[in-house]
Amino acid sequence: MNKILVSGLILASSLYAITIKSIKFDGLIHLSPSIAKEIMNIHKGDVLDVRIIDQGIKNLYNQKYFKDIEVSESDGVLSITVVEKPVIANIEVSGIGDNDKKTVKETLGITKGEIFDQAKVDIAKKRVEQYYEAKGYFNTVIETTTKKLNENSLSLDFIINRGEKIIIKKVNIYGAKKFDYSDFRGSIANRQAEFLSWMWGFDDGVVRLNDLPYDSARIKDYYLRHGYLDAKISTPFLKAYMDSYSAYLSYNVSEGEQYNVGKINISLPKGLLDTKQIISDLHLQPGQMFSSKRLRKDLKTVENDVADLGYAFVRVNPDVKTDKKKHIADINFMVYPGQKVYINDVRISGNTKTIDRVVRREVYLAPGDLYNRTDLQDSKSALKRTGYFEDAKIKEIRVSENKMDLLVTVKEARTASIGGGIGYGSSDGLLLSANLADGNIFGSGIKTKVSIDRSDKLLSGTVSITNPRVFDSIYSLGGSIYRSNNSYTSYDEDKAGFNLTLGRRFGRNWRGFIDYNLEQSKLSNISPTLSPILYTTDSTLKSAITPGVSFNNTDDYYLPRSGISASLSMEFAGIGGDEKFLKTRAKFAYFYGLEDKINYDLILRYKMKANYIIDNGGLPISEKAYMGGISTVRGYASNSISPKNHYPDGDLLGGKMMLANSVEASFPLIERLKLRGALFFDYGMIGENRLDIKRAGTGLSLEWVSPMGPINLIFASPLLKENGDDTSYFEFTMGRQF
Repeated sequence: MNKILVSGLILASSLYAITIKSIKFDGLIHLSPSIAKEIMNIHKGDVLDVRIIDQGIKNLYNQKYFKDIEVSESDGVLSITVVEKPVIANIEVSGIGDNDKKTVKETLGITKGEIFDQAKVDIAKKRVEQYYEAKGYFNTVIETTTKKLNENSLSLDFIINRGEKIIIKKVNIYGAKKFDYSDFRGSIANRQAEFLSWMWGFDDGVVRLNDLPYDSARIKDYYLRHGYLDAKISTPFLKAYMDSYSAYLSYNVSEGEQYNVGKINISLPKGLLDTKQIISDLHLQPGQMFSSKRLRKDLKTVENDVADLGYAFVRVNPDVKTDKKKHIADINFMVYPGQKVYINDVRISGNTKTIDRVVRREVYLAPGDLYNRTDLQDSKSALKRTGYFEDAKIKEIRVSENKMDLLVTVKEARTASIGGGIGYGSSDGLLLSANLADGNIFGSGIKTKVSIDRSDKLLSGTVSITNPRVFDSIYSLGGSIYRSNNSYTSYDEDKAGFNLTLGRRFGRNWRGFIDYNLEQSKLSNISPTLSPILYTTDSTLKSAITPGVSFNNTDDYYLPRSGISASLSMEFAGIGGDEKFLKTRAKFAYFYGLEDKINYDLILRYKMKANYIIDNGGLPISEKAYMGGISTVRGYASNSISPKNHYPDGDLLGGKMMLANSVEASFPLIERLKLRGALFFDYGMIGENRLDIKRAGTGLSLEWVSPMGPINLIFASPLLKENGDDTSYFEFTMGRQF
């Protein structure tokens, strides 16, 4: 409100001209007098004019600092008295939980130190209402109170009475014939309430207004992914009952017919690439069902092939022409390469724990390099394969026509892991194992592990540490110390030792290593049925060197969907010491995801483990091969399968050769919980001079990528079981690759 006191001012100015001799302000706090004069556009020496003064007052009032403005004149002195609005010295939010208060304060758009303005307070109240509506709460009531602290400041309190959530009882899809709500459920945000809707991972049915306008497009995209190019989806119709805070959501659908792929063509500059080869690599092929999802993947395939030549900003536009009578869709990929691009800079973000250089060393593109899309994708895979990160993304930021920055954003994973297993054997009793590891201690990339195994006849412990990139080089260095006391059926063994391993990278996926192991062991309580000629109670010393090579191009550390992981090593014992033998170990794992082929996230796995040992005149019984447990044949106790000197309950002698195979099919159970199931079949063979002992196991495992890390629960049943075998029907792991 503005007041203009013009006692005699209008009359005087109308009878004769009055010249302003000076201007005085009273009550100004936030503005200086000189600034106030400029805003009012009134200066010393001006002729007094009521219209100019009135406009000046309006200009000053529009600054929103003032409640009242009074103007008076006496003997040419213009006096302007203002009453400023108070400053907001404190903001309180009440009526809601502490978890919401911080977010609501940020939503208000008002901060301490601002001038109190009722219009801005009203806008803040509306923002809070919209915030709660986005979370599914309706009819939220916000009241405000002010408390005067002094003449120029006040405390502002927002009292919030949060509304009620509207729950969707039913989602109706009218007109749908090929699909129903259960098919669309995973695509839309507004879903009907499920049984146990209050439990984490189940649909709560809360209306989400912000997402509602986009759900029709999400349903249509589902149809496009399944070849229904003419599908039409209505806007959502939400019928809400405010008395019961319930709602029913409806869509009208016209499906149309399903289309198949017709001709495929790629239009690009002549000589750039072999189009026939690219077409043969596409997911969509003539005669197949059209799928927008596969089309998007094919766009990426064409883009990647061109981008590998340095054309980072290549554009590929799909031209899809449909024959509505034959229901055929012809596809022409229009390719516009643009210019070749070089890397300007590589920036790292999101690594709250891991050191920058640990991230940077896994990125295969550096400043000055010619852009390459495959290098970029391999960098993402390499970052995920480290196990340090839950996710890794690389954003391309264009800085000029032929240069770009790479922004590497990672999400830290829980690298600390706990694993264990539980089993029971007729000879060993209860079998327990546990390990504690951190694969990225202090964010340095260094891996540490402490493991303990305990049963009625076993106690062992190991401490290990490995640096996979010494000084960020291509070399790795690791070592471990261990001690164990084993009480086997036929003897007891006490051993202790250490090992050192030096490794080197060869390319992106190959690694070579050489390991040195020094170990002292001593047997006691040897069964009289074991040959006293072969086994002694004297201490023996093993000094062994083990060269090896490994390969890994899998796309993820914990849940790979593609790639191979393999290793081969040969242990030469006899570099001094008493033990003399040659042990060859081989491991192989192959992962193949079928989602691109069958539109279902089925992962097939094949794993193999083999040992072959040559006795050079000093092969201890503990160095022989044994089978059974998580890494070989599930359904049997760990290391409980081997040749025996008597059937069925003789001494375990160990074998000189062993081959274990595993086939698994992993499938999604509850995608929103990241819970999967896997059917498995294990088959292994072991023997002294030939693979004559055969065992198998089958069962189901539950694979859960939990907030604490990957957890695997294994329910196994032994096959080809014989008398005297030790079985184990349940095991679990945590923090290990599936």
